[in-house]
Amino acid sequence: VPLQAYGGGLVQAGGSLRLSCAASGSIFSINVMGWYRQAPGKQRELVALITSSGELHYGESVKGRVTISRANAKDTVSLQMHSLEPEDTAVYYCNAHIRRAMEDSGMSYWGKGTLVTVSS
Repeated sequence: VPLQAYGGGLVQAGGSLRLSCAASGSIFSINVMGWYRQAPGKQRELVALITSSGELHYGESVKGRVTISRANAKDTVSLQMHSLEPEDTAVYYCNAHIRRAMEDSGMSYWGKGTLVTVSS
């Protein structure tokens, strides 16, 4: 798995948490990096993503409470979350569209996921 996520854990409602994800291996370019989450019994949903040009997209349920950033030189993406609510409890997955070589059209990779639990 070329994506490794860090930073999940238990936090109280109203608290903050930062997730990070690093891509590894042979990388020519990464077009998009982002975070998705899946709560028990629910579908996976977008939290935030950032393109190589810096375009940002946020999920409606987290807008104003999260900030995504990317360090292109390090092939990493971070998600800073504030004002966390119990409804934010989920497994958070890092995602990246990675090209391994110039002739490679790329494919989407998923990290293993990191659990975020927000207690009330």
